[in-house]
Amino acid sequence: MTNRRLSNSTRQALPASVAIPGYARDRVVPGIAHLGVGAFHRAHQAAYIDDCLAAGETDWGIVGVSLRSGDTRDALAPQDGLYTLAVRESGSESLRVVGSILSMLVAPEDPGAVLAALTDPRTRIVTLTITEKAYLRAAGGGLDKTHPDIVHDLANPQMPRTAHGFLAESLARRHAAGIQPFTVLCCDNLPANGATLHRLLVEFAALRNPDLARHIADEVAFPSSMVDRIVPATIDADRARIAGQLGVEDAWPVMTEPFCQWVVEDDFPAGRPAWEKFGVTMVGDVGPFEDMKLRLLNGSHSAIAYLGLLSGHETVDRAFADPAIRQFVDGLWAEAIPTLPQDAGLDTADYTAQLAKRYSNTALAHRTAQIANDGSQKLPQRIVASAIECVEAGAAPEHLMLVVAAWIAACEARGEALPEHHFTDPLDSALAALDTRHLSAKESATAVFDLAGFAKGGAERLTLVDLAAAHLERLRRGGVAAAFAALGIGNEKP
Repeated sequence: MTNRRLSNSTRQALPASVAIPGYARDRVVPGIAHLGVGAFHRAHQAAYIDDCLAAGETDWGIVGVSLRSGDTRDALAPQDGLYTLAVRESGSESLRVVGSILSMLVAPEDPGAVLAALTDPRTRIVTLTITEKAYLRAAGGGLDKTHPDIVHDLANPQMPRTAHGFLAESLARRHAAGIQPFTVLCCDNLPANGATLHRLLVEFAALRNPDLARHIADEVAFPSSMVDRIVPATIDADRARIAGQLGVEDAWPVMTEPFCQWVVEDDFPAGRPAWEKFGVTMVGDVGPFEDMKLRLLNGSHSAIAYLGLLSGHETVDRAFADPAIRQFVDGLWAEAIPTLPQDAGLDTADYTAQLAKRYSNTALAHRTAQIANDGSQKLPQRIVASAIECVEAGAAPEHLMLVVAAWIAACEARGEALPEHHFTDPLDSALAALDTRHLSAKESATAVFDLAGFAKGGAERLTLVDLAAAHLERLRRGGVAAAFAALGIGNEKP
């Protein structure tokens, strides 16, 4: 074979078992710009768009934008933007080549090209998966106005570094040129993510120009959305296996599970694809679905990650197979479920049953260390929000606060029981400084709550700190077994 790389020229020669784009890619027009082209986007939004393109909606191709490195562009450009999506469950795997990403831009290399793509009248939707920390929020939830990249973008609007800077400048240019604003669709795990990004961007724009802030506040749509699909990191063994099945090389295939969910508020003044034809749930209010996902899936995912790391489990399926962790997750769900809206028609029993099946998928090998990243940014909405509501209702969020304690303990274990950089957090330097002080569990928990802004200003804060500190003390003295024993959970290994 002369060309051993997946591309437009080799896709027709792929085995019949591999699904390929059934549309003429050269006839597809870009209509969506996506900020943060990582594995999750390629397993989720890009796959839904691929379905729409195959159905004839050819004006919704994706221009991908990396806000940091060129790694994804470097992998996909020689492949004409094509990549393999491998859907895996215990004992089986199906392959699909996705063609919805038409081009890739790397913001640090050419911010002008990114602004041009965002200003293009054909771009009617901008989607984002940039991770929680990239929204640059201060501890109180507002914009971190002192962040160096925010300071830079305010001083250099033509050369932005942040999502805020790119969105504000391109919306300003569109407004000046009389071009309808694009709709901004946040797909990250933020509470009320559309409203949150709207507020942050208006706050950013107000520092630039009050008129721009008013335009964004009044004229730009920010529907909220909820996304769900487990996407473990791709490893070299995955690349080798996929290449063997394709007969050509794919520099960056994406692994995922069969389950996929997207719930979107239907507010798109400039138009949108017919997502609902392909399984997307279009709603008036995404809030209840978002809360269920954040508190039941994301919350238990974090629990499995930190308790799994402390118990020596490298992957989610192995951790979930530990009877004590499995029992703990049931207890966590029992605390979190009463905090969800009771009148929104949520079927929490079915949802948690699906989660248990997904966590038991041995084919994914979803690493606990991958999920453990950025705990200070994730735990407020995944764990702390539920815990606050528990206290308000007169209940003790013992399981929820053990997750916070396990995060602190896992951070402390790096460089000792865990590799030094096994997972990372934006607060790592401050957390490392705390470790050198050899604080008591109560002092550590108090300091970490202060650093991360957990339950800031709430009357429940002292109760939560006390619960987390008690769990942290047990973790330090007797490990996970001691913490579980205090909750009446055994720690027998399978």
